[in-house]
Amino acid sequence: MRNRSLFVFGFSGLTLVTLAGCLHGGPPNGLSPSFFSDMMYLGSSQSARVSSFDRSGANVDFRPVHPGETLELANIEGAGCIRHVYFTIWPTAHYLRELVLRMYWDGETTASVEVPFGDFFGLGQERVRFFQSLMVTVNPGAGGVAGTVGFNSYFPMPFEKGARVTLANEGRDTVGAVWYHIDYEKVRHVDNKAGRFHAQWRRENPTTAVGDKPNVTIHEGKNVDGKENYVILDAEGQGNLAGYFLNIDNIAGGWYGEGDDMIFVDGEPWPPSFHGTGTEEIFGGGACPNTEYAGPYTGFYLVGNRDFAGKVGMYRFYVTDPIRFQRSIRVTIEHGHANNMANDYCSTAFWYQAEPHKAFPVLLPASERLPRAGTDTHDAAFLKYQEARQKLGRVIGFIQKKELPASEEDVKVAQAAIQKAEGAFEKSDYAAVAAACDEALGILDKLLEQRKK
Repeated sequence: MRNRSLFVFGFSGLTLVTLAGCLHGGPPNGLSPSFFSDMMYLGSSQSARVSSFDRSGANVDFRPVHPGETLELANIEGAGCIRHVYFTIWPTAHYLRELVLRMYWDGETTASVEVPFGDFFGLGQERVRFFQSLMVTVNPGAGGVAGTVGFNSYFPMPFEKGARVTLANEGRDTVGAVWYHIDYEKVRHVDNKAGRFHAQWRRENPTTAVGDKPNVTIHEGKNVDGKENYVILDAEGQGNLAGYFLNIDNIAGGWYGEGDDMIFVDGEPWPPSFHGTGTEEIFGGGACPNTEYAGPYTGFYLVGNRDFAGKVGMYRFYVTDPIRFQRSIRVTIEHGHANNMANDYCSTAFWYQAEPHKAFPVLLPASERLPRAGTDTHDAAFLKYQEARQKLGRVIGFIQKKELPASEEDVKVAQAAIQKAEGAFEKSDYAAVAAACDEALGILDKLLEQRKK
């Protein structure tokens, strides 16, 4: 029966949060539980939100974060569960990698979540894609892939003795505006079977090519121990793997995805309990996917180029099928068959576990987290579009401050060219993106030069 309980359905494979009982079969009226039952059952928990709203009652509903500053987003006392996290941020050149999101549960001093901001929401390598999944959604604002972005996470995050969430600016530029919501429920206590939410970022840049046939697709190579695999997660304790984002910058070129995933549970030897057959299979795609897609649990949401070159992004969320471990888990993937490819790999793993957790690898400094500036057609177009958007913003700002003579016609032409580039980007017409951005930059650079004079 359901007895005044707060129940978090299945995302981690654990009954995450209860007050005084849990759901055992259907209630007395005969209704059976479903994935969305929490919306209709009445409970005694209290819903609340921490946000960046203007405490004066005005409309300055954001917070700036200066270089070296850590913004405390939430400091919640008592027991509860975060249900939804939302952000939009006025972009700087590298805010996706220079900002770091950290979360602490139950008074701990070592973060259970420590991830560069963009990577937490799947935007590894600072390349924006809009996608909708069950656990993470990235929505557009104005300006397309170089504008403001709506970031949403729906992972349930339970805590018994408080929760603290921070955002640190480890870069060189002031982030002028951070809007955020953290929606949560207050409860009397959390079931002791509830694992705590964890997220960890890793990068290997580049991976080391193994064998005498580097950076080509091979099938005859053998990997009988997994020791040279890229490591996505290495955790200790009891818990459940909830999913991960994987981003690859394919600098070697060609088909990179012959790598199998190998997940070693509780210290088992090779072959592990979870041994896959190739990269695309993990993320639900057909052979060698070169078209973007996104679904509730799996996606190849970033495919820079049809020939597999450059940046790609993918995810797998273990919502209905969490991978359980009692003592430890080591989540790995080959970088090329038998690890013969040298590419830039980075990942964000999500999992629930009983505390304490194993110490995280030391997070790379901001300068070493920045992505490569690729020369492939997609990356070159993205960077040029980003540059044009940023320079347009600077020009408009200087005009508003009367630091640059008003040039309405020039600005309108530059804006029209950038809008044309935005439309071309949505169609993956990268040559058209570059041409439109060149037109805009020609105008904007002349205006910026006038200001210098």
